[in-house]
Amino acid sequence: MLHLPYAPGPQRLALGLTAIPESGWIERDAQVAPQIAERVRLLTERRGDVLADTPGAEAACAELRAMLAAHLAIHWPGWTPPAGNADAHPLAEICAWVADDFCLLRGGPEGPVLTAAILCFPSRWRLAEKIGRPLIAIHAPVPTYAETLGRPVDRFMGAIKPGRLAVRYNWSVHEDPALFQPTGHGRGDVDPSITADNAGETLWLRVERQTFRLLPESGAVVFGIRTHVTRLAQVAAGPGEAARLAGAVRGVPEELERYKSLRPLRDALLGYLDRRTMEAVDARGDGRGDPDGDNVGSAGQS
Repeated sequence: MLHLPYAPGPQRLALGLTAIPESGWIERDAQVAPQIAERVRLLTERRGDVLADTPGAEAACAELRAMLAAHLAIHWPGWTPPAGNADAHPLAEICAWVADDFCLLRGGPEGPVLTAAILCFPSRWRLAEKIGRPLIAIHAPVPTYAETLGRPVDRFMGAIKPGRLAVRYNWSVHEDPALFQPTGHGRGDVDPSITADNAGETLWLRVERQTFRLLPESGAVVFGIRTHVTRLAQVAAGPGEAARLAGAVRGVPEELERYKSLRPLRDALLGYLDRRTMEAVDARGDGRGDPDGDNVGSAGQS
């Protein structure tokens, strides 16, 4: 499944929430099985890196397991829990059910607190450094988060109603397709091996589909993360996608560009995307094209 949640123009941190039906909570596509296999491997070999909880989170973890089982039984025809998965921890058990990661958050004096998580596919953050901390502290390294999103996110988390689901998307470009990436933010070193000539094969669009819902009995909020990693060449092959992505990359503010480690990739990435855009223009033979994305003023979320 290919999500392309960017748009040309200035990029800013935004909630960008959209309501979804119950049936849209968990995606089912061709990548679910291989991603589940990788999740099981990580849980077996690096349990301390991908699973964490805090005292008092047991009820919420068990409630999530029950809710997810009920959902899959209805919306994934033929689904049954995998045999042989007898792990006592509810989050470890559901690790082998779906490709989504799950973080559980409960309200606290400083806002929602991360109380438990199964996080096999982190995008450059370590679960052990965030567990037990409020969201505002977890996102302290994110440029402008406190000023722009801190209060809106906390208010949203406190206002979610039972049965109401929401989704948002987060995107970046990485030089590594690995799903498990606990480090890498703020890199400034340029890899000379990545060039405009090979960026299509060596760079990857990484998109997180993030879902939110309430566990009505425990009062915890479930923050789900489904990760998609797509080779840049595949993304750029879509009509107009090279120009759209180039326009979005050009719109990333300097501080966010630095945080996302886009700066070392920027020249190669834009060189490749602009070339693909001009090739498409030449193929059409109509002389039209906007490789900079300057004619589109919509803003994207990051």
